[in-house]
Amino acid sequence: MIETARAAAPLPHRQASGAVQRPVVLVGLMGAGKTTVGRKLAQMLDLPFVDTDQEIEDASRMTISELFATYGEAEFRALEARVVARLLDDGPRIIATGGGAYMNEGTRRLLAERSITVWLKAELDVLMDRVMKKPTRPLLQTPDPRATLKALMDVRYPVYAQADLHVPTRNVKREAVAREILDQLERHPHFKA
Repeated sequence: MIETARAAAPLPHRQASGAVQRPVVLVGLMGAGKTTVGRKLAQMLDLPFVDTDQEIEDASRMTISELFATYGEAEFRALEARVVARLLDDGPRIIATGGGAYMNEGTRRLLAERSITVWLKAELDVLMDRVMKKPTRPLLQTPDPRATLKALMDVRYPVYAQADLHVPTRNVKREAVAREILDQLERHPHFKA
């Protein structure tokens, strides 16, 4: 009787705090919605949210664009890898990574061992609509940002496909994408119902 009553009582957002046993890390290209969807997912799961780009900016007291300009992409990526590794030590949380973080083989291996990775996959037109609203993206400071973004997709999408979960992101509310992630998380071995 108690079990039946407990099963019938709906949990907020179908999840209970503590259901995720390791960090959930969102990967994907710039504009995929990692930060906005990540914040909503963290709220639904009652977990802390952290954005690696924000962590890097806070630690360095520089913007991502300034870091790229001052130190170059290679040095930025090394810093990014250290930040991701440190965040994995902080227990279950939702982590939004920069678009290039998952391209680092060492970071990818560490994430595979210690987190649940979720690829937010978006079509080129969706990404372009979103990234052109924020003209400070260092990798898109080119004569043809669309061609640059398409080239990034060609290189990165096969790597992002190694993520544990794949969730399409498109022009729908972030809550809808977060719920799709939750649906897939429920079936993951590091999720306890």
